[in-house]
This record gives sequence, structure tokens and C-alpha cells, in this order.
Amino acid sequence: MTASATTDIRIERWQPPPDGSSSLAHDVDMLADVLRAVVYRGAGVSFVVPFSPDESRAFWMEAVLPGVRAGTRRVLVARVGGRIVGTVQVDLAMPPNQQHRGEVLKLLVHPDARRRGVARRLMLALEDIARAERRTLLTLDTWTGGDAETLYRSLGYVVVGVIPRYARGSTTPALEPATFMYKELAAS
Repeated sequence: MTASATTDIRIERWQPPPDGSSSLAHDVDMLADVLRAVVYRGAGVSFVVPFSPDESRAFWMEAVLPGVRAGTRRVLVARVGGRIVGTVQVDLAMPPNQQHRGEVLKLLVHPDARRRGVARRLMLALEDIARAERRTLLTLDTWTGGDAETLYRSLGYVVVGVIPRYARGSTTPALEPATFMYKELAAS
């Protein structure tokens, strides 16, 4: 991604094309590419290497797409030209006593697009969507000490605590700690 491409980053809500369409397959391939790239770079995002393109596509088709179609999950994508270079999700499927809350999931930025404000822009847009959905509290967990934790802190997320040895790293068998965070959203 060139320096001029940073001004061409477009953040949008992912509206999946119809099942079976070539445009859905193309979007899923791009999302799968972003996920695989961050896993192979060592990100703690629930998957470990080896991680095949088919496994990555299956995550999007089987774990994410049904929630998007059901209206319980919102997915944002960052595009440069037509290419998806980043994504983040908010899960709105909360129990009846937690309808004010959303859970932030899978903030992913392709390594080629990092350090250009993509993650920050995705998170700010996600907060706007959460407010539009009348959510006043966002929660998340992240790899302790990583760049994402630094970003979340800069956006006003508050640390609740750290669980040691929470999950395996994607490229190592070592168990890594996770930091749990929240942010209360003011009405817009």
C-alpha cells in the first residue's frame, strides 16, 4: 500500500452479496486473506498455524456470515480500491439483560496496510454503529501488550483485568495472557 493509498481508505459496513454469487466469494477470499496474513504474523485471534485458505474462508462463511445475515453481527471493512485490507466486528447477540452491550471481535488489519490509521478508523466507525444500535457499552479482549491493546487504550477503553495463560499464540505453543477491556459510549 503506497502513501497516497492511505487517503483512499474507505470504511464501510459489509453488506454481503447473495449466497453463491461471485462477488460474495471474492469478498470472502479477501477477508480470508486478511485473517490468514495476521495469523501468520503471530496475531492472537483464535487460530494457529498451519491455517489453510479453506479454514479461513470457512470461518467467514460459517461463523460470521450467518450472524450478519441474521442481523446479530455487524462487520466493517476497510477497502483500498476494491481490496479489503482490514475488518472489525461487533456482536449484538446478547442475553436479554445485556441488550445495552456489544462485543468487539476480530479487529484485523493486513500487515501491508498497518501503521496507516486503518485500525483506528475501523474502531471509530464501529463505535458509531454501536451507538446507532443503542449500545452504550462495548467489551473486548486482546493480546496483552500488543499493538491492539495500545490502540484500545488510546481510544478510551478501560482495562478490567488480565488473565494469564489465556490462549495459545498463533505461531507458538506458548500460552499468552489476555487483557479484558470495556468502553462506555456516550450518546451521539
